Amino acid sequence: MKISFVGTFPPRECGIGTFTKNLYDAVNSAPGADGPNTALVVAMDDNGQHYDYPKEVKLTIRQEEQADYLEAASFINISGADICVLQHEFGIFGGQNGIYILPFLYRLKIPLIVTLHTVLKNPSYNERAVMIEICKIAQRVVVMTRKAVDMLMEEYGVAESKIEQIAHGVPDIQFDQQSVKKEFKLLSRKVLLTFGFIGRNKGIEIALKALPAVVAKYPQLVYIVLGKTHPNVIRHSGEEYRIFLLGLVKKLGIEKHVIFMNEFVDQTELFKYLSASDIYITPYTNEAQITSGTLSYAIGAGSAVISTPYWHAAELLSEGRGRLFPFNDVQALSEVFLDLLDHPDTMMQLRSNAFNYGREITWPKIGAKYAKLAEKIVSEQPDVQAETETILDLLALPPFLLDHVQRLTDDTGIIQHAKYGIPNLKEGYCLDDNARALLMVLMTYKRNKNPLALKLSPTYLSYINYMQNPDGAFRNFLSFNRNFLDEVGSEDSFGRTIWALGYLLGNAPNDAYYQTGRDIFFDASPNFVKLQSIRSIANTIVGICHYLKSNSGDEGMIEVLRQLTNRLMVDYELNRTDDWHWYESLLAYDNAFLPLAMLHAAEFLNDERVNQIALESMEFLSKITLNNGYLSIVGNEKWYLKDGESSMFAQQPLDALAMVLMFHQAFRLTSDPAYVQQLNTCFMWFLGENDLRISLYDFETKGCCDGLERYGVNRNQGAESTLAYLISHLSVLEAFEELTKLKAAHP
Repeated sequence: MKISFVGTFPPRECGIGTFTKNLYDAVNSAPGADGPNTALVVAMDDNGQHYDYPKEVKLTIRQEEQADYLEAASFINISGADICVLQHEFGIFGGQNGIYILPFLYRLKIPLIVTLHTVLKNPSYNERAVMIEICKIAQRVVVMTRKAVDMLMEEYGVAESKIEQIAHGVPDIQFDQQSVKKEFKLLSRKVLLTFGFIGRNKGIEIALKALPAVVAKYPQLVYIVLGKTHPNVIRHSGEEYRIFLLGLVKKLGIEKHVIFMNEFVDQTELFKYLSASDIYITPYTNEAQITSGTLSYAIGAGSAVISTPYWHAAELLSEGRGRLFPFNDVQALSEVFLDLLDHPDTMMQLRSNAFNYGREITWPKIGAKYAKLAEKIVSEQPDVQAETETILDLLALPPFLLDHVQRLTDDTGIIQHAKYGIPNLKEGYCLDDNARALLMVLMTYKRNKNPLALKLSPTYLSYINYMQNPDGAFRNFLSFNRNFLDEVGSEDSFGRTIWALGYLLGNAPNDAYYQTGRDIFFDASPNFVKLQSIRSIANTIVGICHYLKSNSGDEGMIEVLRQLTNRLMVDYELNRTDDWHWYESLLAYDNAFLPLAMLHAAEFLNDERVNQIALESMEFLSKITLNNGYLSIVGNEKWYLKDGESSMFAQQPLDALAMVLMFHQAFRLTSDPAYVQQLNTCFMWFLGENDLRISLYDFETKGCCDGLERYGVNRNQGAESTLAYLISHLSVLEAFEELTKLKAAHP
């Protein structure tokens, strides 16, 4: 069996790297069912650093370069590997909370085992989302303690059958204590030891404060602190903590009893120090550490361990394998030190218990467990990342709720921006969002007579009315204190308003709303043929078509529709080539609205060329954005220039909405059920079927995040994104009902 390992790797100085190296060696040495195992490594680089890796490292991933993750997935898929084993720790993968690992995992075509080195009890929204997705993708999730198993089940909803508990391995290295004490010139000393990366959470100051009472009775005692300051601490705080510790040693007058060794030693040297120590101490300052490699090593070496009761220590030191003392309790630690030093038989029993347990978790035994687990998973032959269609399942959708829209709306209109889920009053209001809000509540009321939707409708309609100028055009922006911020709004905002007003005229909940909307619509209509923006023309076409559904005899408006549609056709013919079926020389924003407008126009104009252009441009856009089985929107960061490459970042919910509406209209026009499937695929972009594989819909606030950025998800939840989600959700529900009726009529 061939196994691909992904994680940090030596010579990078990192605890996860040491773990990956040991696991690699152990699995390679473990007997396989069909012969020897083989392995390769994909190593994580950090912060622009590059390392002189050994030959087993076949590829590296730069932490903040997402393209490297995608390249690595492709490499592993063609490497011949049967299974991938990933080491996960927050901080080693790029993007917001390590989100860049998700596209990598989703592109793997082989089974996946993930070893979790951290399980957070109170994760942030993004940390939880990333962890849930990782566990969802993996065939098995390996953790090292029972506490971690329980937390995964309770906090993240992971099925127990998916979780494997395999202890942290320890090197099978042994030294005689007296021999190594002699080598280190410590024969006459009682030796306390702490090792590992140094940082504030390690609580070394607690151990230092406990020493004066101990050295008063045991003046030959020495406390060795072995380890470098953690690289992340160095980047943010320099050596501030180490300097603090040095000052504390001097203040306590214990300079002769403390040795700081600012080194990252290899395993052989480390086990010499562990063997030379009489007591090993981990005085961590809080409970939230689910795995400690340093603690495992101390147990493996047969040390007498004293620790605070953080999660891993409380479990590993049970059954007489060590002693615990309360967090930050200096006096209690002094008493435990003295008790063990006063009773060498007790200390020897702790050492014996630890050593015996350590024999059960040596790397050869741990490697064999991983190899056996990998063989079991591969033998099950799971259909990993199968190219199957997403089934439209309404029961899997979140409930349709207007909570966040109500939160954003006051008696003026809908606030355009939010700080996370809180309205950002400083940004005021805009016409675009109030038009979209009107459209959404009208769709909602039409569907289920929602009283809140009806109640909100006049607020958005009155905002539109207030922003209309005497010539029928509209202002766009209004401050929170109701001051106009522009004289004339963008053509895009004009077109979106006509879209909403047209829908109102075709679906008015009562006559008062209809008459108000009609006045605004026709006051604006002289401006229709003056429009220059291609997207404003498209939005206006859609609005006109909604109006014509209940006013099909309006020949004057049909002629305006024909003129605007011809404008799009001219642009299409000017820019179309054999390999570029589009209206411009680039794909920018709100792209799907262009074929959507043509699909709507095709309903009324009885022009085969309109229909042909609509379907041809829709197919072109679909090939670019749906070629991986999910929606990958053209990002607004750099867009997609003809003969260039599509930008991945700054993906906007507005583009996903346009794709949903486009396929919905294509289904209505053609009655082809395949378009409903594509509609659903596009909608699932909001719920995690996207390039970063994380949901933009916030199940807590009932809002939608503002987009996918280079760093991860933009967690602000403004009106545009939330309305895009809600309109898309309504379109899915409508399409499902229409498909059901079609199937009933043609069983």
